[in-house]
Amino acid sequence: MAYSFLRPLLFRIEAERAHRLAILGLQLRGPGAPPVAGALATTVAGIAFANPLGMAPGFDKDAEVAEAITGLGFGFAEIGTVTPRPQAGNPRPRLFRLEEDRAVINRMGFNNGGLQAALQRLAPRIRDGRRIVGVNVGANKDSADRVADYITGLRAMAGVADYLTINVSSPNTPGLRDLQGDKELAELLSAVAAARESGWPPVFLKVAPDLDDGAPARIVDAVMKNSIDGIIVSNTTITRPPLQSRHAGEAGGLSGAPLRELALQRLRDFRKASEGRLPLIGVGGIATAEDAWARIRAGASLVQLYSAMVYEGPGIARTILAGMEALMRRDGFASIAEAVGTE
Repeated sequence: MAYSFLRPLLFRIEAERAHRLAILGLQLRGPGAPPVAGALATTVAGIAFANPLGMAPGFDKDAEVAEAITGLGFGFAEIGTVTPRPQAGNPRPRLFRLEEDRAVINRMGFNNGGLQAALQRLAPRIRDGRRIVGVNVGANKDSADRVADYITGLRAMAGVADYLTINVSSPNTPGLRDLQGDKELAELLSAVAAARESGWPPVFLKVAPDLDDGAPARIVDAVMKNSIDGIIVSNTTITRPPLQSRHAGEAGGLSGAPLRELALQRLRDFRKASEGRLPLIGVGGIATAEDAWARIRAGASLVQLYSAMVYEGPGIARTILAGMEALMRRDGFASIAEAVGTE
């Protein structure tokens, strides 16, 4: 209830500045208690999650509040995207609230403080399985060898992350999504497979929703050939469904409510292509327990959100989790794992 009164004041502040205030607020709040495993506990890629709801990357780009995010009830937090070298990103303004559409457009451009800064923040944390933190890695905009950038990031973060994500899905780094092409993806994933060492955590691939009809099957094939552990479906979209906000024409990736149906359909496509052989993580337009439950039933083992917290506030995780548990019991499932892909 408190956030509903605070939100109009926050929305008077430029979006990126308000986001910075949110990070500072979580830093002041501290880590809080870790999420407690209960009826929604699930194991994916060998990792025991207290619950299947995570914070998507983009909120905590520099690993400043990863553990504080889990203190809000989230079962895991994914930080990043982190690039080998610090990167300023695109010119501001580059983050826009579309209030009428309950959406966000961003063209941040992988702004982050670089690999070493994030590594220094993550290295001291205690990895006891109670706070799951993933690290999302990318390539610098001006890199001469983007594949090498990914390998650098994965190797550096393998010792501090509970899982790693290869992000080839951002629309805001020119040419990055080209790495989803057959030849380019095969080259990247084979390099990851060759670099991977014993003891590495699970590695996921994050893809865009803006794919042709045959892409899910081709991506699944490349992922399985190179022993990647799962696929995150999906990032923001460059398509534009009908929107009401004055910011509708801004360039960048669209997230939030207008992405919901596209992201859900793309998840179904990857579930069909993988025939249940790969863990899938559903992202995009999730704002309610019903949204999250629909992704689980469509084939996601885990789900993530970010934009919805802009509109619903930090209590959103506990609200959604309570609703998901009620929906799971209503539908007669004893666990999240039982419900995956049963729509």
